[in-house]
Amino acid sequence: MTLCILGRQPALGLAELEQQFGSDNIRPIKGGFADVNADIDLNRLGGSVKIAKHLTTLQTTNPQKVFDYCRRELPRHLEYVPEGKLKLGVSIYGLDMPVAKINANMLSLKKVVKAAGRSVRVIPNTESALSSAQTYHNKLASELGVELVFIRDGASTLLGQVTGVQNIDAYAARDQARPKTDAFVGMLPPKLAQIMINLAHPTENARVLDPFCGTGVVLQEAALMGYDVYGTDLSDKMIDYSRVNLAWAKEKYHLENDIAIEQGDAMTTEWHLSIDAVAAETYLGQPFSAPPSTEKLAEVKRTVDHITSSFLKNLAKQIKQGTPLCIAIPAWRDTHGNFTHLDVINKFDSLGYARQALQHVSDKDLLYYREDQVVARQLLVLKKL
Repeated sequence: MTLCILGRQPALGLAELEQQFGSDNIRPIKGGFADVNADIDLNRLGGSVKIAKHLTTLQTTNPQKVFDYCRRELPRHLEYVPEGKLKLGVSIYGLDMPVAKINANMLSLKKVVKAAGRSVRVIPNTESALSSAQTYHNKLASELGVELVFIRDGASTLLGQVTGVQNIDAYAARDQARPKTDAFVGMLPPKLAQIMINLAHPTENARVLDPFCGTGVVLQEAALMGYDVYGTDLSDKMIDYSRVNLAWAKEKYHLENDIAIEQGDAMTTEWHLSIDAVAAETYLGQPFSAPPSTEKLAEVKRTVDHITSSFLKNLAKQIKQGTPLCIAIPAWRDTHGNFTHLDVINKFDSLGYARQALQHVSDKDLLYYREDQVVARQLLVLKKL
């Protein structure tokens, strides 16, 4: 069993896991976690920040008793850790213990490790859980790293050891080091692009279409995951940017996938290559730094609804029954945290699509946004009827 520590918006990570591994293999854990009956390649997931091997389940929610168990068992566990100086850390989720007491317990664990004849450095906690950056930079998921995780699960505690953490340097390189970016069209995070591709869940060796390819983030992430990619965009500038960025990615990451990029209006274009799956951020309308007036929002909503519905109609004529899609459309947040959605979400049947229901996540939770943003991205998981 693999324990997943989900990201800032855990519903997205949980939905991603369900699409990848099936609802029967996923058990959500309150607080932003999941246990998954599958082997996981964390590099292919955008919504899980750490994964851990499940070591045991303790019938207590008292973290001191979990530390006491670790003190007894750690010497035996060290028999399986290679020689060399260890790095030791702990992350506590959903259990109540002051940070000072956590650090005192970690010093006690350090004494146990040293008594076993091993050199060790403890990573101090500033909060109950170490951040993914602390885990990554201190190499706690490496052979000589031991990060223990205590995860509350109802009346019990899951004890695990971290085996993987998101590579934040790799994400930064793929995001910020690309030769062509454009803040005006919005910056789609690579993690979100990964989630969208995984929600579409293409079959192996599929070709993934992004009809609003922009600067090519979805194309790049799909290519890195091993898919052939096909991008189109109305803007000649964006086509140029995508071509430059994908050429950079192809050289940097030694990609051998088929990459096709061409100009085309998603509402009218005829795609000449076969399409096995679609992942795209559609037109989100103009950006807002504050909630717009009712009249302005209605105007923007009409425009975006027209573009989105026209695109889906055009696409439906050109893809096979059962073709999976994940598209991001806008939803606008007011000052009270309420969302205004596009009308198109109530018209999928007439457009030739069925919305795919997830067992562990409701449709209303498939929203990506930050607290200071007015325009959220609503993720739609669809199939062609």
